[in-house]
Order: sequence, then C-alpha cells, then structure tokens
Amino acid sequence: MLGTAAWAQQPPTVRIRGTIEAVDGPMLSIKSREGTDMKVRVTDNVAVFGVAKTELSEIKEGSYIGVTAMPEPDGTQKAVAVHIFPENQRGAAEGFRPWDQRPNSTMTNATVAQTVKGTDGQNILVKYKDGEKEGRGAAEGTPIVTFVAGDKSELKPGAKIIIFGAVKKDDGTLEAARVNVGRDGITPPM
Repeated sequence: MLGTAAWAQQPPTVRIRGTIEAVDGPMLSIKSREGTDMKVRVTDNVAVFGVAKTELSEIKEGSYIGVTAMPEPDGTQKAVAVHIFPENQRGAAEGFRPWDQRPNSTMTNATVAQTVKGTDGQNILVKYKDGEKEGRGAAEGTPIVTFVAGDKSELKPGAKIIIFGAVKKDDGTLEAARVNVGRDGITPPM
C-alpha cells in the first residue's frame, strides 16, 4: 500500500525533442519538433550530455545500448537508431517499451548478447531482465550515437536537444535535471 501511495505522488514527466530558441538564466525556450513553443527550467545541477556520432563497429558484445526500432512483420525489430550508453549508465531504463520517435516505434535498452553481420546490415541480439529482442538491419546510414560528458555551455540557441523526463510541476512549468544535446549538427535520433 505504501509503495502505491508513493508511486501515485510521482509527478508526470514529459519527453521533449526540439531546438533551443533562447536561454534566459535557467530557462530554456524550446521549439518542439511538433512546432510548440515550450519553456523548460533546468535545475541548478543539470546534467548535460552530448549526443555524438559513433560507428556501428563500436557496438560490441556486452555493450549497453538503446535501440529505437520499428516492428517487422516477422516479429523482429528493424533498428532506426542506436545509442550506446557509457558504462556508468548501464541498466538505465532497461527493457522493451513503446516509444514516440515515430508512430509504432519501440525502444529497447539492453545488453548486447550477440552481433552478426546480416544481408541487410548488422543484426543485434539484446537481452534485458524480462526477455530478449533481435534487432535486424542496423545498416550503413542508421544513426549510431553515444552519450558523452557535456556542460551547460552547450545549452544555447540552435542546439538540437532531447529531454527524456522533464517533470511537470504543480504550477504547470516544466523542469529538467538532464538535457541531451546533439553535437556537430546532430539531431538526437532516439
């Protein structure tokens, strides 16, 4: 019962993808990918991570990755973006779930069990606490990114960002303790 009461009090979170339009102290003015103007206050100790391009060859057995995918008729998932987590984020949001990158997309955060070169790209088998998924076709051109340490100076007009869990406060404002910023012109693909 206590666990349920505590869970019920968690404030709702919002995922935000967009471009920073202006910065005024801790307040970010963001144009969402849907064209909505949003204001997000970053916490004093905001964690900023760069989203940097990397190579398919960096995905190895034992890597902890997130795979944004689209379901295929045969039940597999076709990778549309892959992000490699740094070791200190192993286990973050582990599992398989619906995702909002595009209609019907999914997200699987899991450990790479096996990689095999397939006819349509790299096939990746990932395992997580409740199961496993086979991802097909992480091909040339599939965005492969990794998270790297960043800092507040990257929160500037023109930066492409994704905030996974902005907290909606009682007064309706949004607050973020983590912002992921695309590096070198990258729009975070997840």
